[in-house]
Amino acid sequence: MILKIESKDDYKFFNKNMPINIEVKELQQPLLEFGGPGLFIDQKEGLAQAGPFDLRFGGAHRKQVRVGIVGPPEMVKQAIDWIKRCQNSIVSKMENQSQYPMFLGFFETFKAKLDWSEKWVIEFDQENEELEKILQLKPKERFEETLNLYAEAVARIAKQEVKPDIVFCCIPETVVRLCWSITRDLSNAEWKTIQKRKKEQKNTEKVIAEVTDFEETTEDLLYRDFRRALKARAMKVKMPIQIAREALLVDSEKNQDPATRAWNMSVALYYKSGGIPWRINNKGPETCFVGISFHHLRTNKRHLVKSSIAQAFSTEGDGFALRGDEVPFDPKQGYEVHLTEEQAAHLAGKVLVQYRELSGGEPARVVFHKTSKFNEAEKAGFKSALRNIPIVELINLTPSMFRLVQFGQYPPRRGTICRVNNDSVYLFTSGFMPEWGTYPGPHIPAPIRLINSEDIDIEKAASDILALTRMNWNTAQNTNSQPVTIRFARQVGGIMAEVEEGEEESSYRFYM
Repeated sequence: MILKIESKDDYKFFNKNMPINIEVKELQQPLLEFGGPGLFIDQKEGLAQAGPFDLRFGGAHRKQVRVGIVGPPEMVKQAIDWIKRCQNSIVSKMENQSQYPMFLGFFETFKAKLDWSEKWVIEFDQENEELEKILQLKPKERFEETLNLYAEAVARIAKQEVKPDIVFCCIPETVVRLCWSITRDLSNAEWKTIQKRKKEQKNTEKVIAEVTDFEETTEDLLYRDFRRALKARAMKVKMPIQIAREALLVDSEKNQDPATRAWNMSVALYYKSGGIPWRINNKGPETCFVGISFHHLRTNKRHLVKSSIAQAFSTEGDGFALRGDEVPFDPKQGYEVHLTEEQAAHLAGKVLVQYRELSGGEPARVVFHKTSKFNEAEKAGFKSALRNIPIVELINLTPSMFRLVQFGQYPPRRGTICRVNNDSVYLFTSGFMPEWGTYPGPHIPAPIRLINSEDIDIEKAASDILALTRMNWNTAQNTNSQPVTIRFARQVGGIMAEVEEGEEESSYRFYM
């Protein structure tokens, strides 16, 4: 392999007067557990041969996945036809059958019946709601009314005595084009008031605290995303939803192959309904993996930064999300946000409480993942709250311009770890995949850099990260480059911004 340095950030770690020592090693691909015996690298192969992991739990296995449907009549019909189609096998038309195998049918794959009923279907026209008229409104009203139309339909289904496990929300492309997001500007009065307070107060925290009461109107988010807002509204009635666009329901040359779409949708439906498709084959101590992400929340009254948590644990194969504390926005800090020692301790304590509730005990090891560096206050807070946990690791996962180029047709193998002068460690979470005989990415794979200030087993940490890239139950594809801890933590914050404190659910099923 040839070392190629493309970043000053990477280069500054190397002394130009000393030799560069490179150690390259290919880690073993993570193995996954399913319902039957045997361990598998590929999710689709594991499901096809051994079924979902929760088959091991007997009575806890999902025997039926019940689906509700809301949307315009034409798309409701498309959704019903698609659900019926997924009951049976769907032949893959893709050339690489290892990467894109045929879909065996929902029951054959999950040993559960995919079911729907007319009583769980709401067509907008039948309720005298005219989506076309709503879409003619001004942007803010259009967004709100469309959101209400879908959210109220989901709520009505969720209130039925016998209700489905999940609701399909059929979103036509006109809604995507006109309502998918909205940005609200500050009014002149709001802007002038904030500027006046800034002149009166030099302390940034005092400004943010005091501008919250400058008007009596409801606090409004300045940016909203329709998908996140709808998931938040559905969360209030405890109903997971599946966004169904035309690209999922209708065959087209621009869409994925039907078998691939069936695989991805079916895994998501099974998990959101309460099933566990697979889990990591954990050889080490019982571990709680935690991802920390900061979400910038801007409203017409203030700019706050909220920390959100996405956490996955290998023993049960499930995960949960927690809302973190508010951090006043400091322009000097910018996007390099940090928790205070007290906030870090509080957050770690909440993680342990939730973990105990779900698993009945405490982990032997807790690993934190974060894209920005841990400062001393965060380190002290986390370790103080977790002082009774034998192993606590704080690992930064940062992007990198570092590259490895090897002779031949394909880039380095996924799972390649590279040490440079025993100082810098890079992990390729994407790359050549021998089981498929190809590299599925569009460009040269970029590794992530692992940074840790303490002496830990870095290969164990890298193997864990590689395994956590396989824990995205929103898809059956084996091409995720981010571990579930980081990937989900970023998504959680936007949805929690739409939910009042105390109304949020903890399960990932409501956020995916």
